[in-house]
Amino acid sequence: MTANTMKALAKSKPEPGLWMIEAPVPEIGPDEVLIRINKTGICGTDIHIWNWDEWAAGTVPVPMITGHEFAGEIVEIGRNVTGLTLGQRCSGEGHLIGTDSRQSRAGKFHLDPGTRGIGVNEQGAFAQYLKLPAFNVVPLPDDIPDDIGAILDPLGNAVHTALSFDLLGEDVLITGAGPIGIMAAAVARHAGARNVVLTDINADRLTLAADVVPSVRTVNVTKEDLHDVAHELGLTEGFDVGLEMSGSQAALDQVVEALVMGGKIALLGIPPGESPVNWGRIVFKAITIKGVYGREMFETWYKMIAMLQNGLDVSRVITHRFDVSEFAEGFAEMKSGRSGKVVLDWR
Repeated sequence: MTANTMKALAKSKPEPGLWMIEAPVPEIGPDEVLIRINKTGICGTDIHIWNWDEWAAGTVPVPMITGHEFAGEIVEIGRNVTGLTLGQRCSGEGHLIGTDSRQSRAGKFHLDPGTRGIGVNEQGAFAQYLKLPAFNVVPLPDDIPDDIGAILDPLGNAVHTALSFDLLGEDVLITGAGPIGIMAAAVARHAGARNVVLTDINADRLTLAADVVPSVRTVNVTKEDLHDVAHELGLTEGFDVGLEMSGSQAALDQVVEALVMGGKIALLGIPPGESPVNWGRIVFKAITIKGVYGREMFETWYKMIAMLQNGLDVSRVITHRFDVSEFAEGFAEMKSGRSGKVVLDWR
């Protein structure tokens, strides 16, 4: 690489795969910063882009530097930027928002309809350098290492979903033991839930969940009946809150049936296409449903950093670490369905 170029992982062709390329170091504007990337996490979105499925082909322009989960340090600051310093460690919000919509003008930045994503619509973080609006920068305290900083984006999804409803003293059912579901279970316990049950059909992921959050009751629904588990825990009326993280129609149906009258569901999992829903059952059980997208800007970031500094431990959800030169192995681990979070080292 030359002084003005960098290594980057890009979707260079409209076909499966990513390619290591040499790209220009981004030039920042007056309200932006340049971040030298230290660590990046591989996300499910990145797997969609690697596979070049229907969603990716219809969404991501080619060529595109992908990736949006990162930790690094600021190496250049735009002339209008205040409150940030050279060498400051940071992560950042990957949703780039406008300021003209009703939602943004009301301070509900995460609901801006014009949101664009780094690594999806704009050049991303799988690179040695990333330019980012200073507004999106989240400074990292010294007691949060780069490995955790690189997964704050998905942890934020878990925090936003889990804290959608009051969990103190509640019985919580989480469907989907992917890395975000596992982190949501950790958050629910940290937030004071009485019982937390986490279901899946993937035995490897449930084993990982039991390691990350030992106090959570894991259930392989191909081998155990959820009603029996509820009875075991003394939940005669059902669960108070459901967090659907899998995108499975069967899981959503299971949550609806398992909730108490007046229960609440937060939906983060995205079903593949249209799904039939028994709305009558939802109406007659008086269930509240909230759809969750991304993170609240920036309340979610504040809360998750505070929880990490106050004992929340999600470090074991990172199961694999690779040098970026081994990115293909990292993606293979993520695609296997057996791993937790996979972190790439760009240093």
